[in-house]
Amino acid sequence: MHIAPDLQLPSLPEVTLRALDACHQDESYRKISEIVSADTALVARILALANSALYGPSTPIRSVDQALLRLGTRRFHTLVLTAALRQLLFELGGDEWQQLRDFWRHSLTTALTARALATLTRYPEPDEAFMLGMLHNIGELIAIKTPATEAKQHYLDHQSDIAAELVASWGLGPMAADAMRYQQALSSELRDAGHLVKLISLATRLALSDAAGIAAAGTVFGLNEELTREINRRIGHEVSGMAASLGIPLDENYCGESASRQLKQTILRQAMANQAINLADLTGETEDILAETVNSLTLITGLPALCFGHTGENLVLLSGTIGDIPDLAVTAKPGGSVLTEAFISGLPVSLGDRSPTVLDRQLLSLLHTPSILAVPVNNGGDCPGVFALGTDNEHLPTTLELADIFTAQLASVLADRVPAQTDAEASTEGLDQEIARDRLRKQVHEVSNPLTIIRQYIYQLRGRLEDAGVQQELDVIRDELDRAGNLLLQMSHTDSVDQGDDGVELNAELESLARILEDSLFSSDSRSLRLSLCSEPTRVAAGPTRIRQIVINLVRNAAESLADDGGTVEIRTSSPVWQNHRTWVELEISDTGRGIPGEVRDALFSPVKTTKGEGHSGLGLSIVKQLVDDMEGIIACRTGQEGTTFRILLPAASHKKNETD
Repeated sequence: MHIAPDLQLPSLPEVTLRALDACHQDESYRKISEIVSADTALVARILALANSALYGPSTPIRSVDQALLRLGTRRFHTLVLTAALRQLLFELGGDEWQQLRDFWRHSLTTALTARALATLTRYPEPDEAFMLGMLHNIGELIAIKTPATEAKQHYLDHQSDIAAELVASWGLGPMAADAMRYQQALSSELRDAGHLVKLISLATRLALSDAAGIAAAGTVFGLNEELTREINRRIGHEVSGMAASLGIPLDENYCGESASRQLKQTILRQAMANQAINLADLTGETEDILAETVNSLTLITGLPALCFGHTGENLVLLSGTIGDIPDLAVTAKPGGSVLTEAFISGLPVSLGDRSPTVLDRQLLSLLHTPSILAVPVNNGGDCPGVFALGTDNEHLPTTLELADIFTAQLASVLADRVPAQTDAEASTEGLDQEIARDRLRKQVHEVSNPLTIIRQYIYQLRGRLEDAGVQQELDVIRDELDRAGNLLLQMSHTDSVDQGDDGVELNAELESLARILEDSLFSSDSRSLRLSLCSEPTRVAAGPTRIRQIVINLVRNAAESLADDGGTVEIRTSSPVWQNHRTWVELEISDTGRGIPGEVRDALFSPVKTTKGEGHSGLGLSIVKQLVDDMEGIIACRTGQEGTTFRILLPAASHKKNETD
């Protein structure tokens, strides 16, 4: 029986609700990924889309994290909403709800166990093992939503083959398909099987918490009984914790009808808010859009509303659904009213039982209602306006949810706006920016010259002095001069807008930096900076500002580690580099210094006290690590008495473009 790769399968409504809420709250992609990964239906839907022909012949996606990066946040959110809408099509009875809950617990237990075993046995892709654990019994999920008894039994009897067929159709490779196909093989037959096959097979047995699984752990991986039981206990605790956080009962009968009704209401409210916003004129300036949408807010809530825009230091009444609108402007500073509190806090504020201020009384009079709910429009770190709704406090939770969804979607509309600009304005603005950057570079160059001269004199003076205390003080002065020079260097190369999808040519940036770093950090004859750049293209998916900050921090650290009698710092590049199913550009910065001391190695990328003396924060490497993480790169360090090497893998621009919107 052929299975379509793009399946429509049921999810526990509690998981879908939590995923929708995470998207609505703009939680981090890691948090959203963690929630979505815990549901087989959502994982299957995401894999089918991310590995579809829509994205061309690119690298297969093997985790939800990778899928999110390829799809992009906005498309990922839409996919979750679409999956939620599909849940409304499923009509499940009492026994089927119970089966769905038990399926969820077993698949999640298997996935968590597979990841724990992968980590324990050093399988290089633990997330892949987790995902296959979620999918191993997908045939059972298909059976739950299938009404025909004969077809249902077919899916239950052929789960391994169904999972293998789907995994193969998603392009996850023959080893992943084999892990599905041979999951029920006897442990005695698995001793010389592939690593991934053994992981999934053992995880499915351990998820049942029976004696056969404990014995299989010893046969397959040589794990002793005590360790295996501890893994089972820890996974069981983790599943219980996740179920509690989602509101899924594990120790009693389960029925998802209540959560399904809540899911339906949430989806309908989001659809209402979206439809209402689209009825308004969404062109023009921000104030015009805010003024227009107040009617839409009243349309979905049924309540009178006022719209205040943030202008200068004031909140100005722009429009309302109360008839004639008076001229009203109030300070945006804290004053105790619900309006200013909502604006400053960025959170909805209800009058409730609190004593109203004079402004609150004015708004109550305009709205002709017993209470007020103020809801801000949060557009990133900015709040362009606040809506004031007249309420009666009886249906406040529903009103608050509708208003919150409405303002979140309105903020998304405002964020996507691109201000109109004429060709002449764009040309003039670009010319002005180029002139300003050129002027800044010249000014920085003029300042850098005397800094370099001062630094050279300090170096010579230090060699003539025998007082260790004075030498240390001169070292601090020299370090601070280096830091000032590096900051100036960053200023002179900072673009008004960091480069985007096209990325930056790494070799060109390194050649530019090397010329200036040689003057500031390698002016002594005993110290040298060497470039070993590859001949292949090195365009990386990153902006130049971050690349420069990483290189400056690492080269400066390398120069400072060199002995007093000198040494060499070398910068090497290599491209393309293939690792973990991705294409990278490799950057290596190595030195012939003393190596990194043990106390620093133990917390290498955390802010620590360094060996540079008082006055240094030790933030350099932690900043480098954060910058590399932000670019979704990989950084590693090798150090010893012969010196230190930092190896950084940066996503190649061509690869990155295939992975995202």
